[in-house]
Amino acid sequence: MTELYSVLVRPLVTEKSNSQSSKLGQYVFVVRNDATRTVVKDALETLFEVTVARVNIVNAPAKRGRRGRSRRMVIRRPAFKKAIVTLAEGSKPLEIFEGVQ
Repeated sequence: MTELYSVLVRPLVTEKSNSQSSKLGQYVFVVRNDATRTVVKDALETLFEVTVARVNIVNAPAKRGRRGRSRRMVIRRPAFKKAIVTLAEGSKPLEIFEGVQ
């Protein structure tokens, strides 16, 4: 887990994360399952050259769903870990989220 490039898996874009990024300056990322707060903070500060004020980590549970015509086939979406990152005041916004509405 020493590589900072492999910590952030992808940005998580939902309605809630979009409103958080525009109002509060918070951004949500899906991170690796063994990522910690300090590793996520170091990765964001080096990759995007911003100042991170706070990192919250949330373990999102696995969810079950049903597929098929008779709804008998049960599938399971895997669990994942997400990081909610708050940038410091005066820090520039992330370019990844600029085109998202």
